[in-house]
Amino acid sequence: MKCPMSSESACLSMESRASAAPAPRALPYYVAFSQLLGLTVVATTGAWLGLYRGGIAWESALQFNVHPLCMVIGLVFLQGDALLVYRVFRNEAKRTTKVLHGLLHVFAFIIALVGLVAVFDYHRKNGYADLYSLHSWCGILVFVLYFVQWLVGFSFFLFPGASFSLRSRYRPQHIFFGATIFLLSLGTALLGLKEALLFKLGTKYSTFEPEGVLANVLGLLLASFGVAVLYILTRGDWKRPPQAEEQALSMDFKTLTEGDSPSSQ
Repeated sequence: MKCPMSSESACLSMESRASAAPAPRALPYYVAFSQLLGLTVVATTGAWLGLYRGGIAWESALQFNVHPLCMVIGLVFLQGDALLVYRVFRNEAKRTTKVLHGLLHVFAFIIALVGLVAVFDYHRKNGYADLYSLHSWCGILVFVLYFVQWLVGFSFFLFPGASFSLRSRYRPQHIFFGATIFLLSLGTALLGLKEALLFKLGTKYSTFEPEGVLANVLGLLLASFGVAVLYILTRGDWKRPPQAEEQALSMDFKTLTEGDSPSSQ
């Protein structure tokens, strides 16, 4: 999009600043650390289920174990990575970054859906009650909010019908609810971990059973991954710098809303 003639020099200046903006030196190290934590969380979840819960299978009593693994992969690790897309891919086209952000959320949702189906199917086969615990209530809330957040985000940012002004107004809410849902996912995972330990270990939990110790380590890793992701997201100087095209769009919109059309210059 062409800049207004009176603002052409300003646009060129912004373009040069956007293209020359260097990546923060510490950012790649923090991102790498967050990925190391995330992969360790997934591996530790698998180790816990393999060592103390018998492993994973769909058509057996081990079907329940599909639930925690899928939820950790989907609503913790992949969701966290989806939030970091705009910090990692700083100079790629905005459209490409949006698509990657949306796809990661789709993968996270599908994997979480498998985990949700697994636990409901397991309960049905064994005659257990559904949705009575705080963990299950929080889990359903997170899942519904996650789905709604994705649908609204797709409608505003990927669907071509949304206007630039509407996207600008909704963007702060989208960012806020994205971080909130991620925090709720972490809290729900910690509640589920504690619930699983109490169901199996009971009073033995207080005797430092090896499973309890490993699960406590897993809980600390979950919290650490969440802290790392949120720290990266909240660093203002690590935000993705606006590209030249985005700055031109913003300037044209501002000019139009102030009643001075770019075409009249």
